[in-house]
Amino acid sequence: MIKQYGWSDTLRQTFEPHARAGHSPGRIVAQHRDSYDVVTGEGELRAKLAGRLLHEAREAGHPAVGDWVALSPNPADGAATIHAILPRRTAFVRRAADSVQTLQVIAANIDVAFIVTSLNADLNPRRIERYLAAAWQSGARPVVVLTKSDLADDPGSQADAIAALAAGCPVLTVSARQGLGLDALLAQVAPGETCVLIGSSGVGKSTLVNAFLGEDRMATRAIRESDDQGRHTTSHRQLVLLPGGGLILDTPGIREVGLIDAEEGVSVVFDDVERLIETCKFNDCGHTKEPGCAVREALANGALEPARWANFQKLGAELAEVEARADRIAKDTERRRLAGLQKTYRAAKRDARGGD
Repeated sequence: MIKQYGWSDTLRQTFEPHARAGHSPGRIVAQHRDSYDVVTGEGELRAKLAGRLLHEAREAGHPAVGDWVALSPNPADGAATIHAILPRRTAFVRRAADSVQTLQVIAANIDVAFIVTSLNADLNPRRIERYLAAAWQSGARPVVVLTKSDLADDPGSQADAIAALAAGCPVLTVSARQGLGLDALLAQVAPGETCVLIGSSGVGKSTLVNAFLGEDRMATRAIRESDDQGRHTTSHRQLVLLPGGGLILDTPGIREVGLIDAEEGVSVVFDDVERLIETCKFNDCGHTKEPGCAVREALANGALEPARWANFQKLGAELAEVEARADRIAKDTERRRLAGLQKTYRAAKRDARGGD
């Protein structure tokens, strides 16, 4: 069964030390408050973390949907204990809502990231840029999916506008209600590949999964007519096997992706802006009053959209703040470590003098 979920010879080689320890492989397909659904060679089991791994997870992070794990199964009880997480090939991460530097892994070992937004009031180019930066940084191939095309007056022109800022990744329009564009979208996920759906609540992620499966597997709710905004539907992340052999991971709605360690992703999304900056007359151009500033010229002649430039600056400042905060935390930690060593040293000297 695990072969259907992406098990490969490469993973088998990586897993050898765990196999020698008597453990079995499995892939996490759903995450709950204190347990996980894991697909194994014994079928699907409900698993919990071993005590040691639970302790280590406080520092290194908990397993995520899509992770491959080493476990000890108990098929008779439909249960298992997870002992280790295999190294992740890719991971879609964001900054945790309550932390500046803590990573929250949304999906692990993914090949394709569907950035889903609807062609209504939810369509926000600045948010798409942020999602794209996180997607490129994850190692997955991003695909922008514009849903509810049947409700848009001119979906083609809207798609063209998004394609202009999408850093060369595919931009596809679909209507799950009318069955339009679904085949082209499914073609983006090859057999054995894993795709994650990223987007706000109500943009149609669960509806897409149901359309792919041909059944109402995922709960869905209509958007509010009052403000055209979505309402929370998916309560947990879940990995689903598609008829064509691919895998798709539905996620709860994410209104904002807090970036962390995403400099490369931002560079891909804003490659045009960075190339402009390179042509400024001065290497340390502040893009305000300096002569020969290519950015100011592009803003003046309309070649660069002011909102796109503002978002580039915003994301850059956000990443710089995260990096500075991480540096401060690292320095504080080292300072406390040295202070502890000095305290231990002084105490040892006092004890030695007392002994004399």
